[in-house]
Amino acid sequence: MTERSVSPWPGGDLPDRLLAVRAAEGDEDSFAVLVQRHSQSLLTLARAMLGSPQDAEEAVQDAFLSAWRCLPEYRHAAEFRTWMYRITVNRCLTVRRRRRPPPVPLSTVAEPATADAWSQPARSAEQDAATAALSHALAELDAGQRVCWILRELQGLPYKEIAHVTRTSEQTVRGRLFRARRSLQEAMGPWR
Repeated sequence: MTERSVSPWPGGDLPDRLLAVRAAEGDEDSFAVLVQRHSQSLLTLARAMLGSPQDAEEAVQDAFLSAWRCLPEYRHAAEFRTWMYRITVNRCLTVRRRRRPPPVPLSTVAEPATADAWSQPARSAEQDAATAALSHALAELDAGQRVCWILRELQGLPYKEIAHVTRTSEQTVRGRLFRARRSLQEAMGPWR
């Protein structure tokens, strides 16, 4: 007799669309599955946009609270994941507008140091300086370019989904990404 693998979450094998419908009807377990399924990628996005793990956690938590309240109005025009990206991006942009000055450290996406790096302090220092330079260059991008770059390069979203998240056209996304990449390439020229 073989044992079936059981998901730790009730409904863990169900598609997002069905879970969202159930959650909109008040099923907290279905919403908990959606939170568990998407929270890590949303936290990664928020950390890249805000730089602060605390601010990122708060933004994602606020995004999920907002989603829970708005689920009855959610019309499934976009995938649940895309809808959550949009809510999270909007929340992060609001947090950034309230800040003075808006720092964007990339320490949340830097490569972890290896044991080898400790034996080569000059290389480690150079990597830290390059990460700081990239962080500074990202902070210099306008918000639209930065969001598109983060969603594409760090989250791996396709152009169509980024357009949906940012409420723009695919052409606008492509243009923002082109300008962001060009600006970052110029800023990072000395590090090549």
